[in-house]
Amino acid sequence: MLDFGTHIPFVSHLGFSLELFEDGASALGYTPLPEHLNSFAVTHGGVCMTLLDVAMALAARSVQKDMGAVTIEMKTSFMRPAPGDAGRLTARGRLLHRTATLAFTEATLYDAQGQACAHATGTFKYVRRLATGTRRVNALNAPAGPISPIKTD
Repeated sequence: MLDFGTHIPFVSHLGFSLELFEDGASALGYTPLPEHLNSFAVTHGGVCMTLLDVAMALAARSVQKDMGAVTIEMKTSFMRPAPGDAGRLTARGRLLHRTATLAFTEATLYDAQGQACAHATGTFKYVRRLATGTRRVNALNAPAGPISPIKTD
């Protein structure tokens, strides 16, 4: 089983829990926190998109566990608000197709009553995992170095 605390600290920080990770499928559970709601008292779209993104990446990784998967593109459609006070949300991801380097995926976010709140499709690139302690900025084998500030005149 994948350990969120070790592999995806941001997801652990948000309070997502892994419920399924096998054979091209994944599921994440999440109970909305008050600080993750928008001004309409529903789960913020960024949290919903993160649930969908991680569910798709995990579906891709479930068949290629020695590799990481980074998002190349993602499209999300919001169908109904994800209630902030109506219980647990579940994101279910599925691997649709893969090549040696790419994974094509989809995921749906459901409310506690099983109604679809949002749906996403995404393309992910398989990348080699970094050794522990390696700067994560270098994950795509990009040249390491300082980031230059943007100059404005």
